[in-house]
Amino acid sequence: MSATSKQTIQRRSAGGNVWLSHEAGALTAGSDYLARLPVRDLVFEVLPSEEAVGRAMFDEIVSAAAAKEGPLVMILVGGRGGQALHRLLGAMAKSNEHDELFGRLHVFTQDALAPLRMNNALSFVRDFERLLGKEFFRKVNSFTSMRTDAEDLEGEMVRYVERLESLGGIDLFFLGLGPEAGAASHLAYIKPGSGAIYSDVAGLIPISPSILEHHINKFKAGGTIVSALDEAECRAAKHILTLGPAAILGARRVVQSIVDADTAPAKRECYHQLLTTRIADDADTRKTQFDQNPGLWLRAHPNVRSLILKNVLEN
Repeated sequence: MSATSKQTIQRRSAGGNVWLSHEAGALTAGSDYLARLPVRDLVFEVLPSEEAVGRAMFDEIVSAAAAKEGPLVMILVGGRGGQALHRLLGAMAKSNEHDELFGRLHVFTQDALAPLRMNNALSFVRDFERLLGKEFFRKVNSFTSMRTDAEDLEGEMVRYVERLESLGGIDLFFLGLGPEAGAASHLAYIKPGSGAIYSDVAGLIPISPSILEHHINKFKAGGTIVSALDEAECRAAKHILTLGPAAILGARRVVQSIVDADTAPAKRECYHQLLTTRIADDADTRKTQFDQNPGLWLRAHPNVRSLILKNVLEN
């Protein structure tokens, strides 16, 4: 880490997981901060199609841009949850109708598998390029992805966080919901039992077979052509690079999209768990709940929109 990074970001180990947290602010507030953090019921909207979800996500970009002047910082979601939006943005980029909006966008990714060649078909960046197209990347103000081929992955994550924060923080965070055992779920790739706490802005966590399998399957279901070499390299990945709870809680607006319950049926049960879990009032119990089911962090954000298809609610 650079000298500046050492003053502002500290490394915390939780088992085999490494988390990067700010020394100031919530990190020094103690467990009282977590106990005081308001939690809410998650209000969802059922839309008629995946394309309608994509259009609603685009409308969120327009609304966020209208609410402020200057650059807009946006976190893309990978996999099926964001593909309708990505196709829509790619089509729009072929005309000049939205060039002013695109020119304000600073686009970031939220997670990645590592080590992995940046041109591996199972990299989120490749999937973004396939759907968004060259014109989109040419027109946006900037696109920053996590370097999955960096020799120093921890240093890369510090640089990533510094770049994100130098632009004023996250205006719009697009999220999905990943299924986990026992009807738990992950946000970004904050997995159950990884020890993430409210002050962790980013982390490096060991890969798990369930997440790796889910990652590969959702790419294939989304239409990605995967070579045997790319799949073998992906299955050999050792870490997940991810933004943490502090990045999610610090975003000005969070928009969740779940459109793939037919190909990932476990999402039905984990979404039900997300909606119905009673979150405890005391900090210690709450800390355990969020660690066992990181999807619950969404319930602690004050400005969330959850977009789903009706198949998410089917038994």
